[in-house]
Amino acid sequence: MLRIPIAVRPNLAEVASQNGFDFHTIDGDVYWDESAYYQFTLSQIENDLEDPTEALHQLCLDLVNDVVRDQQLMERLAIPPHYWDAIANSWNNGYPSLYGRMDFSYDGKSPAKLLEYNADTPTSVYEAGAFQWIWLAQQVDAGLLSRNADQFNSIQEKLIQRFAELKSLPITFTCCRDTDEDRGTVAYLEDCARQGGVATRFVYLDDIGINDRGQFIHQDDSPIKALFKLYPWEMMFNDSFGHYLPKSDSHFLEPMWKAILSNKGILPLLWQRHPNHPNLLPAYFADESPDLSGDYIRKPLLGREGANIEWLRDGQSAWASSDQGYGEEGYVLQQAAPLPQFDGNHTLIGSWLVDDKPAGLTIREDNTAITQDTSRFVPHIILGD
Repeated sequence: MLRIPIAVRPNLAEVASQNGFDFHTIDGDVYWDESAYYQFTLSQIENDLEDPTEALHQLCLDLVNDVVRDQQLMERLAIPPHYWDAIANSWNNGYPSLYGRMDFSYDGKSPAKLLEYNADTPTSVYEAGAFQWIWLAQQVDAGLLSRNADQFNSIQEKLIQRFAELKSLPITFTCCRDTDEDRGTVAYLEDCARQGGVATRFVYLDDIGINDRGQFIHQDDSPIKALFKLYPWEMMFNDSFGHYLPKSDSHFLEPMWKAILSNKGILPLLWQRHPNHPNLLPAYFADESPDLSGDYIRKPLLGREGANIEWLRDGQSAWASSDQGYGEEGYVLQQAAPLPQFDGNHTLIGSWLVDDKPAGLTIREDNTAITQDTSRFVPHIILGD
C-alpha cells in the first residue's frame, strides 16, 4: 500500500462539470484530491479488504437476526419502541438492501480493523463508483499510469444490476434541500436505477406529503410506492411524520432493518459474539464497560461525520472532536486503532458492498485523526499481485 504523487488533470474542473460532479470542491477547498493516489497489490485487495468485508457483513446480518427477536437489544440500541415491530417485519419479510460501506483502519500490512458500518446513508458512492474510474481511464490514456493498472471498483455495475432486480416498482428518490453533495449522490443513484430499467422520480424530502390513508405521496397526490431516501432512519424516527412509518405501504431503500446496522451499538454486540476476531476491535457499551486501560475511542451510538468523539487514555480524556449534539442516546467505547499516516495524511479505507457483495473502495484523507465530511477523497489503483 503506497501513496504516490501524480499530476492533477489540467482540465479537472471541466471534467467534473461535464460529469455533474458539482461538489469536487467544498467551500473553496479541495474535496476530490487527485494530486496523489493509493496503490494496492491484488493480494491486499482480495485478502485484506474484500474477504473481511464480506465475512463481517455476514456477521452483521446474523446480528440483525438476533436483534429483531430481542426487545432488550432493541432498547440497548436506543431504537424507539414504536418502530420495533416495523423493523422486525422489514427483516422477516426480506425487504431488500441496496448498499453499505464499512470503514477500516488499514495500513497495508496488519489486518484491517472495522471502525464502523455506514449501512444506511453512506455517501461518496458517486466519487467511488464513477469519478475515480474516469480518473483511472484518463490517467492511463495520458501515460501517467500503467496500462496494467486496475481498480477495485464494480460499484456502478453492481448498482445497476441490483436496481434491475428491484424494478417491479417505480422508485422515488429524495434528499434534503441545499446540499450539493446529497443531491449529486441521489442523482447518480437515480441514473443507475434508470439504467437498470427502473421508472424513477425525484422529490425533495420536505415536499413529501401524507394522505388521509397514511400513505406518503408526491405533490400531485400520487402514492409513493418505493422511496430511496438519503436521510437517516434515526432522524426519520424523530421527525414529525415518523409515526406514520410503521403503517406506511411504501417500500424503503435502505429498508428499516438497516436502522440496526447503522447504529454503533453493533460494535460491542459483534465483539461479544466474536471476541478476538482479527478484523474487530474490543468494544463495549460505555455504561457497562469495565475500567479500561490504554487508548479507547468514545463514540455516540448515532453520531455522524466524526462529531462528539472523544479519545480516552487510561479513562481520561486526551482530546475530543466537535460537539454537534450527538450522544444523548448513549455511547460505546472502542479500542483505538489510529488511522495510518501517509505523507502526514490520516488515511481511512471505506469498503463498499452492493447487494451484499464487496464492490469497491472509498479512500479519505484528513490532516487530523478524525475523518469528517470535508475530508479529502483520494483515488486508488491496483498494480501487481
